[in-house]
Amino acid sequence: QVQLVESGGGSVQPGGSLRLSCAASGRIFSIGAMGWYRQAPGKERELFARITSGGSTNYADSVKGRFTISRDNGKNTVYLQMNSLKPEDTAAYYCNAAVTYYSGATYGLYTNDYWGQGTQVTVSS
Repeated sequence: QVQLVESGGGSVQPGGSLRLSCAASGRIFSIGAMGWYRQAPGKERELFARITSGGSTNYADSVKGRFTISRDNGKNTVYLQMNSLKPEDTAAYYCNAAVTYYSGATYGLYTNDYWGQGTQVTVSS
């Protein structure tokens, strides 16, 4: 019933910038917290940026001051502006959202965690 679709990944040189987007679609009633995770080869997926429905944000120390998470509730979209990118930022990036949706089968409301398909960010000279 719900899909998250990411866009905006790619390759960039150190010091460059990228902007990721993640749009939710489907029978959406509301969206709670949204977050960005990343997973580098051989490492676990880690949460590094999170934003509540009210706009409060949290960042991992590794990205604080360089990355900015934001959201447009009217568009059901979360964004990630990444500046001053470093080679260690290279990873697959995933968005996550806690979505309350309508069930067409039961006419009820349900809440579940959803993931985007992932987008690769490569920082290299």
